Amino acid sequence: MNAASSVGRSRSEITLIAVTKFFPASDVQTLYNLGLRDFGENRDNEGADKSALLPSDAHWHFQGQVQSRKIKSIATWAKTIHSLDSLDHAAKFNEILESPERATEVERDFFIQVNLEPERNDRGGVAPSDLENFLGSVRKFSAVKVSGLMAVLPIDLEIEKGFEIVAGLQQKYDLAKLSIGMSNDFEAAILAGATHIRVGSSILGSRPTLT
Repeated sequence: MNAASSVGRSRSEITLIAVTKFFPASDVQTLYNLGLRDFGENRDNEGADKSALLPSDAHWHFQGQVQSRKIKSIATWAKTIHSLDSLDHAAKFNEILESPERATEVERDFFIQVNLEPERNDRGGVAPSDLENFLGSVRKFSAVKVSGLMAVLPIDLEIEKGFEIVAGLQQKYDLAKLSIGMSNDFEAAILAGATHIRVGSSILGSRPTLT
């Protein structure tokens, strides 16, 4: 990627997640055949269905809002969860992942979602001012391995400024990974230090219209 090389970063430092929400499993299979291995879904039912059709070396990322009743299913197919923002959810993930029947599975990777609009109650994520306490509490759950932060920028926030805020929090709390950047801003995200970018329309085109 040109953006990576322009700041002295290696392509291997950046995980490209193909966001396949609303696209058929056949499109995911095509991407897999072309060499992609990281796929992202916002809905549990789509992720569960599509992941069952691909080989086991496909790495599935859940990046939608977590619902308590869906956690058991999400923990079955998603290897990385990008949107942890509730201690209750963390406790439930931990309980499921520590159960004896799951003991031989690979560890799950978690990102904490940061809310850059904490004044809005309809936004998921942890406010930056609450992040330190939230991290300290989550780290008590042995099966919930937090490796980074994720954020979706508000539409009225300057892209570079938003990424700077989240990258600063990542560095402040010494986290290894940063999940920022989508189709319209992934180059700026890479320049800001993103380790994971979530790209949909730039790979697969406009999403199909649901009927």
